[in-house]
Amino acid sequence: MRVLVVDDDAFVTMSLKTILECDDDIEVVAIGNNGEQAISLYKEHKPDVLLMDIRMDVMNGLEAAEEIFAIDKSANILFLTTFSDDEYIIKALNIGARGYLLKQDFESIIPAIKAAYSGQSVFGGQVVSKLPSLMNKSGYMDKEGQNLENEVDGKIFPEDITKKEIEVMEQVAYGLNNKEIATKLCLSEGTVRNYISTILEKLQLRDRTQLAIYYLKR
Repeated sequence: MRVLVVDDDAFVTMSLKTILECDDDIEVVAIGNNGEQAISLYKEHKPDVLLMDIRMDVMNGLEAAEEIFAIDKSANILFLTTFSDDEYIIKALNIGARGYLLKQDFESIIPAIKAAYSGQSVFGGQVVSKLPSLMNKSGYMDKEGQNLENEVDGKIFPEDITKKEIEVMEQVAYGLNNKEIATKLCLSEGTVRNYISTILEKLQLRDRTQLAIYYLKR
């Protein structure tokens, strides 16, 4: 797995490189110190995962992520920061980041990178506890004019979303990958992929992160 690390503190980037490369599955292909370098290095190396800080000189991580997503919609961007500011978390979710971790949760960095690489959404404990209130405050992913008539287990969904699709959404929200969902629901991985693609199209969502938050909000 090829990882790009970007942080404005040179000591942090070198420390992260050392920590990550202790895992045989991870290769740090490059390190950068600001958002502009993140964009340039992403174009050059096409990493599997970009691990990036938010507050940086020249260009911050959120701005850089937006430009990278404009280049590559499938980018796996994982924010690692000291700050759990509500506005940062909301922005990170809205632009499609795979996750948001705090630096003090250093023991979870390697598992989080692997999870992001496999398409899962990853959030630190402090961030997870904030999600419900943040989504209510921000109106995250509310869709105007939607006919919400399908209720399952107290959750309301658009009427064209089937019960099986809701079951798949639930497993995505729990952080399971396609193989795990297939095993749990007695489906093939290909069928799970098709379900997720169909759900994203129906709900006009971009990726699994947005899908997970959509489900949790309901």
